[in-house]
Amino acid sequence: MCGGCVGTEFPERGTTCLEGGSFLLNFVGCAQCGRRDLVLLGNRAAGLRGDDEIVTYDHLCKNCHHLIARHEYTFSVVDDYQEYTMLCLLCGRAEDSISILPDDPRQMTPLF
Repeated sequence: MCGGCVGTEFPERGTTCLEGGSFLLNFVGCAQCGRRDLVLLGNRAAGLRGDDEIVTYDHLCKNCHHLIARHEYTFSVVDDYQEYTMLCLLCGRAEDSISILPDDPRQMTPLF
């Protein structure tokens, strides 16, 4: 992975977890060829690790195929919640949790 290609290493992205794509605002240009062009996705793999669904892929320079970053996205169900995480030098780090129930108990207001 190449810290010279990104503006901020592992930026905090809040709850924005990407299963595919790239955070191009953080891409300053390829440290190897010096060009700032589109980013290719390569070596995509999806599979299970225990009960977690894991998606990984590489961000590559479109021109010289330099490895910019490795991206990892994780999905799991914990109790009554869908849990998402993302970790990538280019796209950043993020976590999200969404209730699988019709009404999210964390969003309900007390009656008293």
